[in-house]
Amino acid sequence: MSSTQGNGEHWKSLESVGISRKELAMAEALQMEYDALSRLRHHKEESRAKQNTEPSLISWDEPVLDFYSKPAGRRTDLKLLRGLSGSDPTLNYNSISPPEGLPNSTSQDPQPGPDPWQKGSLSGDYLYIFDGSEGRCSLSPGSGDTDGSCKKLSPPPLPPRVSIWDAPPLPPRKGSPSPSKISQPNDINSFSSAEHPPDKLLVAQDPEEGELPDGRGQGHTLGSVDYDGINDAITRLNLKSTYDSEISSDATRGWKEGRGPLDFNKDTSGKPVARSKTMPPQVPPRTYTSRYANRKNATPGNNRRISAAPVGSRPHTVTNGHELFEVSEERDEEVAAFCHMLDILRTGSDIQDYSLTGCVWSTVTPSPEHLGDEVNLKVTVLCDSLREPLTFTCNCSSTVDLLIHQTLCYTHDELREVDVGDFVLKPCGLEEFLQNKHALGSHEYIQYCRKFDISIRLQLMEQKAIRSDLARTVNDDQSPSTLNYLIHLQERPVKQTISRQALSLLFDTYHNEVDAFLLADGDFPLKADRVVQSVKAICNALAAVETPEITSALNQLPPCPSRMQPKIQKDPSVLSVRENREKVVEALTAAILDLVELYCSTFNADFQTAVPGSRKHDLVQEACHFPGALAFTVYGTHRIPIIWATSYEDFYLSCSLSHGGKELCSPLQTRRAHFSKYLFHLIVWDQQICFPVQVNRLPRETLLCATLYALPVPPPGGSSEANKQKRVPEALGWVTTPLFNFRQVLTCGRKLLGLWPATQENSSARWSAPNFHQPDSVILQIDFPSSAFDIKFTSPPGDKFSPRYEFGSLREEDQRKLKDITQKESLYWLTDADKKQLWEKRYYCHTEVSSLPLVLASAPSWEWACLPDIYALLQQWTHMNHQDALGLLHATFPDQEVRRMAVQWIGSLSDAELLDYLPQLVQALKYECYLDSPLVRFLLKRAISDLRVTHYFFWLLKDSLKDSQFSIRYQYLLAALLCCCGKGLREEFNRQCWLVNTLAKLAQQVREATPSARQGILRMGLEEVKQFFALNGSCRLPLSPSLLVKGIVPRDCSYFNSNAVPLKLAFQNVDPLGENIRVIFKCGDDLRQDMLTLQMIRIMSKIWVQEGLDMRMVIFRCFSTGRGKGMVEMIPNAETLRKIQVEHGVTGSFKDRPLADWLQKHNPGEDEYEKAVENFIYSCAGCCVATYILGICDRHNDNIMLKTTGHMFHIDFGRFLGHAQMFGNIKRDRAPFVFTSDMAYVINGGDKPSSRFHDFVDLCCQAYNLIRKHTHLFLNLLGLMLSCGIPELSDLEDLKYVYDALRPQDTEANATTYFTRLIESSLGSVATKLNFFIHNLAQMKFTGSDDRLTLSFAPRTHTLKSSGRIRDVFLCRHEKIFHPSKGYVYVVKVMRENAHEATYIQRTFEEFQELHNKLRLLFPSSFLPSFPSRFVIGRSRGEAVAERRKEDLNGYIWHLIHATPEVAECDLVYTFFHPLPRDEKASGPSPAPKSSGTAPSWWHSTFLVAVLPNHSPTSLATLFPVQLVTWPRTQVFHPGCGVHSSTVGFPWGRLFRCFYQSQPLQDGNDPDPYVKIYLLPDPQKTTKRKTKVARKTCNPTYNEMLVYDGIPKGDLQQRELQLSVLSEQGFWENLLLGEVHIRLRELDLAQEKTGWFGLGSRGHGT
Repeated sequence: MSSTQGNGEHWKSLESVGISRKELAMAEALQMEYDALSRLRHHKEESRAKQNTEPSLISWDEPVLDFYSKPAGRRTDLKLLRGLSGSDPTLNYNSISPPEGLPNSTSQDPQPGPDPWQKGSLSGDYLYIFDGSEGRCSLSPGSGDTDGSCKKLSPPPLPPRVSIWDAPPLPPRKGSPSPSKISQPNDINSFSSAEHPPDKLLVAQDPEEGELPDGRGQGHTLGSVDYDGINDAITRLNLKSTYDSEISSDATRGWKEGRGPLDFNKDTSGKPVARSKTMPPQVPPRTYTSRYANRKNATPGNNRRISAAPVGSRPHTVTNGHELFEVSEERDEEVAAFCHMLDILRTGSDIQDYSLTGCVWSTVTPSPEHLGDEVNLKVTVLCDSLREPLTFTCNCSSTVDLLIHQTLCYTHDELREVDVGDFVLKPCGLEEFLQNKHALGSHEYIQYCRKFDISIRLQLMEQKAIRSDLARTVNDDQSPSTLNYLIHLQERPVKQTISRQALSLLFDTYHNEVDAFLLADGDFPLKADRVVQSVKAICNALAAVETPEITSALNQLPPCPSRMQPKIQKDPSVLSVRENREKVVEALTAAILDLVELYCSTFNADFQTAVPGSRKHDLVQEACHFPGALAFTVYGTHRIPIIWATSYEDFYLSCSLSHGGKELCSPLQTRRAHFSKYLFHLIVWDQQICFPVQVNRLPRETLLCATLYALPVPPPGGSSEANKQKRVPEALGWVTTPLFNFRQVLTCGRKLLGLWPATQENSSARWSAPNFHQPDSVILQIDFPSSAFDIKFTSPPGDKFSPRYEFGSLREEDQRKLKDITQKESLYWLTDADKKQLWEKRYYCHTEVSSLPLVLASAPSWEWACLPDIYALLQQWTHMNHQDALGLLHATFPDQEVRRMAVQWIGSLSDAELLDYLPQLVQALKYECYLDSPLVRFLLKRAISDLRVTHYFFWLLKDSLKDSQFSIRYQYLLAALLCCCGKGLREEFNRQCWLVNTLAKLAQQVREATPSARQGILRMGLEEVKQFFALNGSCRLPLSPSLLVKGIVPRDCSYFNSNAVPLKLAFQNVDPLGENIRVIFKCGDDLRQDMLTLQMIRIMSKIWVQEGLDMRMVIFRCFSTGRGKGMVEMIPNAETLRKIQVEHGVTGSFKDRPLADWLQKHNPGEDEYEKAVENFIYSCAGCCVATYILGICDRHNDNIMLKTTGHMFHIDFGRFLGHAQMFGNIKRDRAPFVFTSDMAYVINGGDKPSSRFHDFVDLCCQAYNLIRKHTHLFLNLLGLMLSCGIPELSDLEDLKYVYDALRPQDTEANATTYFTRLIESSLGSVATKLNFFIHNLAQMKFTGSDDRLTLSFAPRTHTLKSSGRIRDVFLCRHEKIFHPSKGYVYVVKVMRENAHEATYIQRTFEEFQELHNKLRLLFPSSFLPSFPSRFVIGRSRGEAVAERRKEDLNGYIWHLIHATPEVAECDLVYTFFHPLPRDEKASGPSPAPKSSGTAPSWWHSTFLVAVLPNHSPTSLATLFPVQLVTWPRTQVFHPGCGVHSSTVGFPWGRLFRCFYQSQPLQDGNDPDPYVKIYLLPDPQKTTKRKTKVARKTCNPTYNEMLVYDGIPKGDLQQRELQLSVLSEQGFWENLLLGEVHIRLRELDLAQEKTGWFGLGSRGHGT
């Protein structure tokens, strides 16, 4: 071990323990000056000490100056060794006898102990620093030296420090176990001592009594301390106390070898809390006598000692959970109680087979659509015992174990002794297993394969062959846990608390200065100044807090340069009396000790000064019986930024009380104060705040919120009175704290609260802990009153009787009001009148189960007296479903009983549903008042039972650590999860973190590099990734625990040329039967918003599927692994719309055919293409609805992708909830959602509307209305995320966007009409295409010049070598086609060398033109033949034009293949003439078009009419829905006949899809149809109603409601409805297409009427 070299490293080592260089320099300078003065005045002080008759406060033992000359075996002569800043390894003091009444402890037989320092007899009244474990004192006064005689004062020498490895241990104190009996190694990171009776002091061994046993009194060579060795020892001890010896040795060795920072099994450093690379040695105590006459609450027996040295470590206690947080856990009562709960939770899990706890089970989501008996699956099962795979045709509803049984029939001759339960089925390529007792079709893997037509391939395995590396063991549930996991996995950036070693150094300096001050004859200001400097150094280390007691004590000192002069000047002659100086020192020391105690109780320090629980009271008074008003004293703020002194003035604090975000009374303000300069800059109010609220009226979860305000200093020259009055106070910081702690006891005593900057203020996130996360936060000091008893809040029981009334018994007006209120779906938009109405009628709302959050939000008060009524209402409420119960977890409901009931209702969630809502539940943890809560227990319990839940819970908690306001709570919760999950899973999480950090580092390097250097940097970085897998073998990806990889595939890795430069990575699958796993790793983008958006889309998709409407959505995985980094799953066989469109040129965005041609290229068969179009219609409809509801913006053609199977999906959700990008004052996203003409072209099968377009509109409206039924769910989920820190989801306005988009107060008919208009608006938007075009131009800079040109209609490129040399080509004929659009194709005969038969291909004129255009990009025009002109006069698709082009194209292709070899043999030419799948029928007969019949002179159609009762009994609503259907004239359909499969649910009945298809007009043009109705008789034609005009279509879409109001019911029954369909003719008379008369007396107008009515000529009635 190498010792530390150089002062620079020495300073750095001391900085690591919490002291700045400035403080160290001041302490060292003070100590050196003190030592020099002590030597010069040595003889003078010695003689004065002999003549003094009074016992001295501090005296020095006689030093042994010939220490180095004495034999090593004589250590009893050594009295004093001085180290840095006066820290002496064997420092001894004599003292006066203890005060009367204090029993003296007698010395016991010495026993060996672990203390490395020799101790002398100590004073009878001194200062103590207790360890954090059980509050036991480190040292106690000895009884061998209490005679009160003074000894000579001798200045100590300055020998080198003694290494703690060479210092002999002292015998243990009374009660200490011998080293041979200690089963666990001592932890030098915490203080411990032996047990001792209360009110008694322990006895330390006097070195003068003789040598220590076992030769331990022998001296050792002194030398410099090896700090690396110290750190290694700490590592070994900490690891050994929690791990077995094998892991400990591996971890320590791995750390030294510089491996990964997180691998516990191989590469763990195991460094303890806040340890640095180097550390100074532990230091011995300095003692003096202290009289506590002036100290508050002091008793004569209060003996204290200041020291931070480990004077005897206790053995490591082996307990479950309680060792998780080491010292801090035992010091904090709430954390200790939380860990006790963990013990119960861990041991309470009933596990039959621990090996199965490491399995990842496939998610199960049963739904009617996936479990239908008519749905069959083709399943391939592979087994090691079979050479060939087995193929089964199974029913979706068949269970997995039935498939296993069928497979075993082939693998085993006899099944009597074979248990099906011993086998499992594993999807190939995934490390997960199907659940044997569930249906095949209910597994998400099977559903995924069905959606994308992927072969279902399963592998039969025995359970004993499953990987068990993640499984928990019995030892995991019973072994102690450690904080080391917490430290490694949380990546805490700043060490917040000072260490014991650093505090010890500062106290030694303080002792020395106090000694010099007490022994001084004169020059008191100089001595006092040095004392003040030492006190300032201590206070600065203790968060720069200066308590009023310290200020008062320092005011007794004479004026000095280091401190502003006190207002009341003391007579300097007063301090010339030694007793007066002693009193000042006593008061100052007591104040410092109180500050240390306050600091330890506030910050996460690993030491403390008082016995924990010493302030507990046996007397308890219930808060409901305490009538006193809430009052406390606001003293002031500490650690003020110096810039505030010149920027602000008139500081004041505003204090308010709130419960669930609602203020309980008006805020109170302190007086306005200015800066005060004592030791530091302070703002002192020292003012009592008394709220006009009695304690017995405070809710249990009341929060005290304090906000610091100040007035900005006016600029120079603007200090007029008018300008001063115009100044507005600025909020500088805020903090909240609960008034009742986790034991429900009212807060008392002094509290330090760190303020959060005003910029981080968030009304939804004001439930945060005090800001001690930031090392420079402003600290507020509040003194709560203390009493002789605890004031405790006790929850009352609910009332035994709570009435329940029927909703129908209310007046109609009240029913209507309550319905209107409950339709708001969210408590955020309840008015005061709404709340009053709800609370008054709360006993009538039981039938509307989902209204409970609205009712509870309307409660006027949550004080103790109101709780019985609220609890009774809660207990008698009908069981809520989990979607509604989520609304009770908002910050609005902090009450513990309400949240407990909500968790009880949520407990019925399946694991799949829990994963859907897990991000919101993790955010809801912020709104829990205390660390332990029913929600925490629920999540931990579910995480223990399911590994998939554990995986996602871990990464969500780890990402939440970056939320500074709640980081402390998430630290504890993450540690609790790691405590519960077992050693194997902890090591797996460690590997995942290591991999993520490696990839993040690589992505950052690639992003910051120049474009030319990125490829090289990527290749170098991938070597480090390969090294990771070489060390670890395998690792699961954070995207899913089912993705197990064992390596990286460098040849398939690259990066994207976008702003963030994300990496495109390919990992090698562990399963040889699976394909490589491709992911995108992003660094620099916050993926939390993408996660949330995809979560909402996934939930929408599940809602649709559960309702029997599968929109075939593509849901890909996306997970944030930290702020600014994360992984995204890559969808195979997909391309962006931009790349598809630019195949037709940079203006391809304005063309209609690119998408249809691309789908045709990849789906050449007619059935394949029809299936792709069907997928496109469904997925496009789902995308339109989802993107509109969520307000997804920045929708350019690189953010929309299309799979070859026709599924469309969106990516990159950087903008949502309507936060569109702006070009100046113009929104970039002008349309409601992206729906362009090229998408409509695919749907219609051409450029004219067809019936499939009506299917598309119908799908959109159905999907939209289904999501509207779950408005409350999406508002609950998004509302819980308001505090997650996503910038675009931060206030109620963002939530209001979704509320407005869902329109919960609209009827389904109105919503259908509304969304139909949105489709029309989007389709007609030119801005969308223009946006696409601009993006195409912007992306041209990223397109490389060497990119290979391809033909848009060819799936792949072909060459001369692969296809064979072309000998001749000839254009045979042209043929008319009707699919995918009407037109002509040209049949080309291609003859190749060495080919026996010619091949025939079909190409359109547009495809010939695309070939020529791309050849022009490669070759000069002189190398190419001339291309026929595209311009024609007349119809360009006529047969005459096709015939004329045939000759021109024939000459073109002949010259092309006879051109220069460079042109004739290029890849474009050979790809063009290579057969496509559609060319197989080229040589067959031309397909004849389907006969459409003779167009009649007028239309014969039927029209569907729904006659609906309106809200008023005297009104009538006639609904004209989606479409019309063509039927023979003579056929009349009765209501509801034959259209059951085409219905949409409405509140009042059923709205049927209607089709209106017919032939064009006689002139061949499409009509412009519209519908007009009258109520006959109507001579004045006042009842005329009509729809809008649908332009140029035989398939109009209306979705309009025509309403008649104010007509008596009797009058309606005497009338008939005349319905006419006309075509608008411009300047000519409109053409009647059909008409029908409906007699209303034949209809029941009180009910909905839906039926088919035939359209005939004028006068025809039905």
